[in-house]
Amino acid sequence: MPVLSEDSGLHETLALLTSQLRPDSNHKEEMGFLRDVFSEKSLSYLMKIHEKLRYYERQSPTPVLHSAVALAEDWRLSHSLQVMEELQAASVHSDERELLQLLSTPHLRAVLMVHDTVAQKNFDPVLPPLPDNIDEDFDEESVKIVRLVKNKEPLGATIRRDEHSGAVVVARIMRGGAADRSGLVHVGDELREVNGIAVLHKRPDEISQILAQSQGSITLKIIPATQEEDRLKESKVFMRALFHYNPREDRAIPCQEAGLPFQRRQVLEVVSQDDPTWWQAKRVGDTNLRAGLIPSKGFQERRLSYRRAAGTLPSPQSLRKPPYDQPCDKETCDCEGYLKGHYVAGLRRSFRLGCRERLGGSQEGKMSSGAESPELLTYEEVARYQHQPGERPRLVVLIGSLGARLHELKQKVVAENPQHFGVAVPHTTRPRKSHEKEGVEYHFVSKQAFEADLHHNKFLEHGEYKENLYGTSLEAIQAVMAKNKVCLVDVEPEALKQLRTSEFKPYIIFVKPAIQEKRKTPPMSPACEDTAAPFDEQQQEMAASAAFIDRHYGHLVDAVLVKEDLQGAYSQLKVVLEKLSKDTHWVPVSWVR
Repeated sequence: MPVLSEDSGLHETLALLTSQLRPDSNHKEEMGFLRDVFSEKSLSYLMKIHEKLRYYERQSPTPVLHSAVALAEDWRLSHSLQVMEELQAASVHSDERELLQLLSTPHLRAVLMVHDTVAQKNFDPVLPPLPDNIDEDFDEESVKIVRLVKNKEPLGATIRRDEHSGAVVVARIMRGGAADRSGLVHVGDELREVNGIAVLHKRPDEISQILAQSQGSITLKIIPATQEEDRLKESKVFMRALFHYNPREDRAIPCQEAGLPFQRRQVLEVVSQDDPTWWQAKRVGDTNLRAGLIPSKGFQERRLSYRRAAGTLPSPQSLRKPPYDQPCDKETCDCEGYLKGHYVAGLRRSFRLGCRERLGGSQEGKMSSGAESPELLTYEEVARYQHQPGERPRLVVLIGSLGARLHELKQKVVAENPQHFGVAVPHTTRPRKSHEKEGVEYHFVSKQAFEADLHHNKFLEHGEYKENLYGTSLEAIQAVMAKNKVCLVDVEPEALKQLRTSEFKPYIIFVKPAIQEKRKTPPMSPACEDTAAPFDEQQQEMAASAAFIDRHYGHLVDAVLVKEDLQGAYSQLKVVLEKLSKDTHWVPVSWVR
């Protein structure tokens, strides 16, 4: 076997090793595999690149010059005129023409600039020299000159004027901003100059404008706070916003540019609650590292309370409620039956109408008592949650506006997979029919037993129809969940708050029908007007019903389905249900503690 010298390269060693591979009867396949691998040209190229890098690493080469860009520019300028003259004389060489074109391309010039940066080791940003005109009436230790570099981003600090001294001081440091990353600016520092411009007699908005217009490096003359405050404490709390917020429309915010806009149901990461009025937060999933200002929970509640007392924010109880989902068009229908051989229980439309129209009923009583302290929608603390094996399935709650026909959806879901899904069997005081079975169509109970359970708040919702009581009990829901099935219930939105507990962990789905846009139609004959008017009125009622639910209960919703037809809505619902046990969801923090 040939002996390799010390100067032999790795690729040469590999080639020699390949030539020595001789297949034999025992390892024919293995030898063939190794020969094919070692013979690959790509592997040989990689070995050569590796050798070149190791060679230059040992040589520790130094740049021949440190200004390749300037040299190339000088050559290009000095030769461009000459080339132009020679082009006219048609005597220029093709090599010169090609070189001139290469030196004029932006890509090659960029490569040369990188070369010079590495050669000169000029990796830090160029900062201007310290100003010479530092006020002599300040002690050397009392003035701090801070130079920051920001690239098309806000400085990340807000300022205010001190009420007693009149000085311009740093009010807050925004998490993740340029000031926070530097660690050189602190809350309470007095700001004297910005890029040599005195700010003592300027308004805070004028100073903010100077800071916003400054790009690249910013030089600040600062008098440190006499009692420097601690760095911002780490605070990592997740809040689901229950309202929309646009800082451009908020006249109370100290700096609109520092505000963080968000939409209702969006999850926010609150990184600082040091200020009791303005929190610092980021939107979850946002790539922007800098936090923004949002109104704190206490401040937002005070504002809403003031608006409600002034009458500019009406409470939900004071508004006329449009009708919700109606399971069936026939008042004599029980909204129940067999689908694909599986029975699905339900409640009659007339029961729900009777429940809403009983003004003296217990539901209205509960609502009137709750009107004394109406809920103020601000934020809800949330945490990540994922269903674990062996844990009871989450309750799936459907709410729907007029025309949603939720019962049809429930029937189809349960009929397709009765082993995994189920519905709560309602209670009733009406006599059992001959074909009905206890616990299948209904739980048949006496009126005394029904009223006793009602007195003990065992019913989620209830009503009366033709002197018979109907209702859905919490125990009926628990019975389905105890079988390790996903229980589907459709309720009126008022019942949601009763279900939002750690026991049920409800996933709330809002189903609303697709509202057809009003189209221009040719003039109709008088005979057609009577048939068209009810259709337009029905569309308006459905739109009003959907808008009411979204306005007053949308903050509780986890998913929204738009129903154009039964099959389309079922397909959407099926996708949501499949992800329910697999994906991670945000839930109230009390559900997971």
